Amino acid sequence: MKAKDFVGIIPPVLSSFTTDGKIYEKGMREIIRFTLPHVDGYYPIGTYGCGPLMSIDERKKALEIILDEVNGKVPVVAHVGTADTLTTVELAKHAKVAGAQGVGAISPYYSPHLPENSLFAHFAALVDAVNEEDFPVYIYNNPHLSQNTITPSLLKRLAAHGLRGLKDSSFDLVNFYFFQDAVKEYPDFNVIIGTEAIFVGAFDAGATGCVCGMANIYPELLADIYRAFADGNREEAQRLQRVILAIRQITKLGPTVPIMHAILRARGIDAGYSRSPYVDVDDRLLQKVLGSLKDLGLL
Repeated sequence: MKAKDFVGIIPPVLSSFTTDGKIYEKGMREIIRFTLPHVDGYYPIGTYGCGPLMSIDERKKALEIILDEVNGKVPVVAHVGTADTLTTVELAKHAKVAGAQGVGAISPYYSPHLPENSLFAHFAALVDAVNEEDFPVYIYNNPHLSQNTITPSLLKRLAAHGLRGLKDSSFDLVNFYFFQDAVKEYPDFNVIIGTEAIFVGAFDAGATGCVCGMANIYPELLADIYRAFADGNREEAQRLQRVILAIRQITKLGPTVPIMHAILRARGIDAGYSRSPYVDVDDRLLQKVLGSLKDLGLL
């Protein structure tokens, strides 16, 4: 897969666990089967996939289950970001051997405000370890969670070193334009957005894909907005953007990941549970979430 082939609706797919915290393979496969008819790719083992909450061996196992269930039907770019460089490289090498089509990584977390040269060395090591034209490396800009911001100048340096994609979860459309300008001399570089909250604005700005958590629970709605935008149906795209924002507000009534697991169960999907320190939603919150979705005609 070339970097530019990773486009469209891309769930950062949820991982599934039992109530005692073990990987729940059946649940992971059910989530893939539920979403696959509507999506164009997957970005697993990241924030929504509870990657940082798993051991290295568990992350490898979870990815292998997902790759087996997807079975090459759409591209899978595995999130391999960790707090240190060596482990990130180890996971990237595993993902390549396991059959992923590329990898992406958040900046090292738990080492906040690293200087640009440190971040460059970290990501350059990742690129050097696995990057090929048909196996691109993406950088995942999420300054809120990593406390290390990817700047346009750093992105330009990394693009010159071989990086070929950016997933931007900063919610900053102005910076999104600056990122595009930084890599404009690399026509094979792919800049995608990491949230459905600004879908229409980001695609207007030139985004080619959206890594959207909401596609875990309402993949059909995300497919609809992508289709409406592609067809030039601005009115429908704007209508769906507002529906998606309303759903986001509901998923933010508590911790988003366990709320999404609960919504999937309400939709008839045996999605299992999120992992500690997340706890399952209590009955009061569950009724508020489900009631709000019913008010929108979504349950």
